[in-house]
Amino acid sequence: MASLEEKVKEIVLQILDVKAEDIVPTAHFVDDLNATSIDLVEIFTAFQNTFDVNIEEEDAAKMKTVQDALDLLEGAIARK
Repeated sequence: MASLEEKVKEIVLQILDVKAEDIVPTAHFVDDLNATSIDLVEIFTAFQNTFDVNIEEEDAAKMKTVQDALDLLEGAIARK
């Protein structure tokens, strides 16, 4: 089974036009990966659907880096 980080990377690769090696924990979605607000909504929705979790909008707004996304998802999965 793919790790959480691998799955997050897969999702980001499907939505954004970036290289796999660009998707590192410190990568900022907007500044480093050039994600638009629409891309961020798609990524957020894909995370919720893939991991079958519900993430509050205000928590999602705090998701600035790949590590933020991983931390948010780990918490949401743990509460499931």
